[in-house]
Amino acid sequence: MNGQFIIKIGTDLLEFSNYNDIPDKFDNVIIFKPEFPDSPHSEEDHKFIETLDGKLKELMKRETNASGN
Repeated sequence: MNGQFIIKIGTDLLEFSNYNDIPDKFDNVIIFKPEFPDSPHSEEDHKFIETLDGKLKELMKRETNASGN
């Protein structure tokens, strides 16, 4: 999945354009901005969009410096 994804490791902010390139562990998610399909959306587009909340939650589980971790 493409988009703008910025994470923090220590004092460094690292930017990724591909979700799959984000490391397994990092301190914090700073920006989660996936690319959305152009309108009008197909049924397949809607199914993809419905997965985005889960992908953000997955990243948040990988944070090592998150509140409550």
